[in-house]
Amino acid sequence: ETIWITGTDVNHIRNVLRMKEGDQIQISDGSSQVRLCRIVQIESERIQTEILSVEESFAELPVQIYLFQGIPKGDKMEWIIQKAVELGVYAVVPMKTNRVVVKLDKKKEQDRIRRWNGIAESAAKQAGRTVIPEVLPVMELKEVCHFIREFECKMIPYECAEGVEQTRKKIGGITGGNRVGILIGPEGGFEKEEVETALQ
Repeated sequence: ETIWITGTDVNHIRNVLRMKEGDQIQISDGSSQVRLCRIVQIESERIQTEILSVEESFAELPVQIYLFQGIPKGDKMEWIIQKAVELGVYAVVPMKTNRVVVKLDKKKEQDRIRRWNGIAESAAKQAGRTVIPEVLPVMELKEVCHFIREFECKMIPYECAEGVEQTRKKIGGITGGNRVGILIGPEGGFEKEEVETALQ
């Protein structure tokens, strides 16, 4: 009957949204349900709410889309994560390919992953998602191919591919509950050998 809100959401609700006791708020726990709640008490470190109703949410896609993104230069990755989350991806995986220019040591990589997950969380809240998509650790292309081996649908948009009929059939065959892996190269795209490796 009661939900306590803690962490950074307290400051956002109290100081950014300027909500007061008695105001209503929607709360999601990452499931397909959304709880409509009334704010009962606002404290410095937490907010107490009471559940008024529980409803099914239709904010999530019926398939789990994993975006495997070749790491681009600059801060483009932040924009890609934001827009991908707003459009409904289930997870984003930064990917190292032969043409990725950005070099990250372990410390930088961990800091970026933390920042990218914060961007994903903000975008999910902005879009009214019930699930906060995760930005997973950086993977090499070979790791990605192993990771998605059991996925029901795997796609690489590739400039040297011929025709779109096969792509239409593939997309048309996707059903609810399927996992879809989409591999996008960095600015320079994929090398021919990388695409052949992925196809194998």
